[in-house]
Amino acid sequence: MSRGIFITGTDTGVGKTIVAATLARLLRMRGVDVGVMKPATSGCREEQGRLVSDDALLLCRAAACECDGDVAPYLLREPLAPSEAARIDGVRIEADRIRACYDRIAARHDFVIVEGAGGLMVPLADQLLATDLIKLLGLPLVVVARPNLGTVNHTLLTCFSAHKLGLTVVGVFVNNFPQSPDLAEQGAPGQIQALCGAPLLGVWPHRDEHDQFLAVEQLAFWLNEQPGTGDLLRKLGVGQATA
Repeated sequence: MSRGIFITGTDTGVGKTIVAATLARLLRMRGVDVGVMKPATSGCREEQGRLVSDDALLLCRAAACECDGDVAPYLLREPLAPSEAARIDGVRIEADRIRACYDRIAARHDFVIVEGAGGLMVPLADQLLATDLIKLLGLPLVVVARPNLGTVNHTLLTCFSAHKLGLTVVGVFVNNFPQSPDLAEQGAPGQIQALCGAPLLGVWPHRDEHDQFLAVEQLAFWLNEQPGTGDLLRKLGVGQATA
């Protein structure tokens, strides 16, 4: 079976896609055959009569793989929770279909990065939460957090819930850290490290680039030069990617 991780956030808009794409790009740079998946994307745009997930496209570009129906099985128009967006589109999100797509991706790649929608308790369908999908896929969890006031509470709630539900939390990334942090931002990473019950995997700097792929490229090159990146990848389950 392929190894992999599931990336969730403490909230929507914390930069899960950037983190997932950067890790995919980093692994490709280090010679790892990595696959990606975005099971459900809300707020898709329409292009030539079909819905397109920009998140899935970014993930695939970073991983240098094809963006097919397995990568993004559910494309939804409205920027809402997937269960509500699916209801409006007349679609029912089915966990078994997502699992089948994941299995096909896992069979093609050595490592798979799955990016969730929103946070840990986002509803995908009636009686189906993101946590149920994570359990079904059997993947360890990586949490992406924002740096500003309130993030300690949100991160601890996310990690606490995950632990209580029997999920394995690999660790937390604090993303989009400002160049001149305020007092709350200065203290947040240390508090998260001390209190959330999972390692702080990294604090990633804010990037101003409008081009998301350029931001991913720069972050991946930056990470590749950091002395602790080999250890980070081992924690994620990619022990061979230490060059």
